[in-house]
Amino acid sequence: MNVYKANKTLPLEPVTSQWMHDLFAQSDLMHQLLDKYDSPINILNITSFKTNIKAYKNLFKNYHIDGQIYFARKANKTATLINSALQENIGIDTASYNELNQAIERGGKGKSLVLTSAIKTPNQLKLALAHEVPVILDNQDEFNLYNKIASSAGKTAHIGVRISGFRVNGQKLYSRFGIDIDSIKDFINDNFINNEKFPNLRIYGLHFHLNGYSTIERSQALLQTIEIAKYLRANSFPIKFIDIGGGITMNYLKDETQLEAFKTELQSQVMHIEKEELTFRRNGLGYKNIDGKLSGTLETYPYFNKIHTETFIKKILDFQNNGETIAQSLNKNNLQLRIEPGRSLLQQVGITVARVNYRKKDSEGRNLIGLEMNMSQLKSASTDFLLDPYIIYRNPIKNNTEWKKVYFTGAYCLEQDIILKKVSEIPQIPEIGDIVVFVNTAGYLMHFYERQAHLFNLSNNLTLDTMETECLEISDFKLD
Repeated sequence: MNVYKANKTLPLEPVTSQWMHDLFAQSDLMHQLLDKYDSPINILNITSFKTNIKAYKNLFKNYHIDGQIYFARKANKTATLINSALQENIGIDTASYNELNQAIERGGKGKSLVLTSAIKTPNQLKLALAHEVPVILDNQDEFNLYNKIASSAGKTAHIGVRISGFRVNGQKLYSRFGIDIDSIKDFINDNFINNEKFPNLRIYGLHFHLNGYSTIERSQALLQTIEIAKYLRANSFPIKFIDIGGGITMNYLKDETQLEAFKTELQSQVMHIEKEELTFRRNGLGYKNIDGKLSGTLETYPYFNKIHTETFIKKILDFQNNGETIAQSLNKNNLQLRIEPGRSLLQQVGITVARVNYRKKDSEGRNLIGLEMNMSQLKSASTDFLLDPYIIYRNPIKNNTEWKKVYFTGAYCLEQDIILKKVSEIPQIPEIGDIVVFVNTAGYLMHFYERQAHLFNLSNNLTLDTMETECLEISDFKLD
């Protein structure tokens, strides 16, 4: 065996798929791919993506509700995913001119797309209008701008209204997105009912965006939005859908106890300077020692989740209010439920593969393994990526018991270009050209923060569309 998962002690073992392990076992093929496409490469299995889509579709079918999925394009820039999503009859959630234009060029039409950008420029709105793509409007200025553009074109634009400021357990939820729910009726009255300020805009739906991953918050927000939909319908607005956005959790780790053990050791490191280093230069990943007291929280994605993907949505649909589930309420009111998953549609879809470039010790004696990649190519809003990597050795030492603690570093001329802040324990120091693989990286990690500082090339993205991955050839991988 020449493939090893890092960390015998204090592991964070990732959930993986057979197609990944089949690739690991074909080490010559992996080297050929790096030789041809350079390091790092991202490999995405499109069949896994289609499987995830079907799981959400089956959930909606089982509940007999009108549900529509929109793949959040911002989660991954691999263009093949657009084609696959449209082939599977789901929509694309776009958040920029380029995302929208690319989706249109690849066959997206009208209601199969939606524009939800945080900032909507005139060129975005003109493109959406020209192709009858629904737009989710966020504020008074966007309403003013889009009505002006639609009026100049002599067209009527289909829109949804983004709402925020929901109350959950007596607390008002903060969001910088949307019109406050306490003001939404006045906004509609002032701009559409009492005064027809926006004659070229037609409201067909409601939308909200919530931070965090609480099913309770989404359930309560959805109930409150259903009430707004009923109010608008009573005032002759043909509300067809409610879009609850994304933020649907997925699960990365096999064992919750491993994450809890890591958190306990991390907290102990923060409080006790004599403890052996667990993270690079004792980074607390959100935890702090303030006057001898532990403060803060772990500022990473919640990598272990019992409720995730379709069970996350199921939890919302099963939520009861006055003896009626949300699913029943949606059906009774003939409302379509729209979701915009990105990360959760990409579970088990991708890996990131990099070559070892150098080995050294830093000025404080740590083992550093330099990879031909940089921190922007494995980065999200999380402070660290808490999954054990895999090492593919050309010349593994059999039955080696002297595992080494290392940190993987990147190519930026920055002290902070540490690919993983958590120390990695591996069976031997790799040779130059050996391979390190990071798994389940397709959702937000490959591309969301990827940059071209130093004029580095961006990663090449390769796609597979098969689960028969035991005997692959280089021609089976398509450059996206």
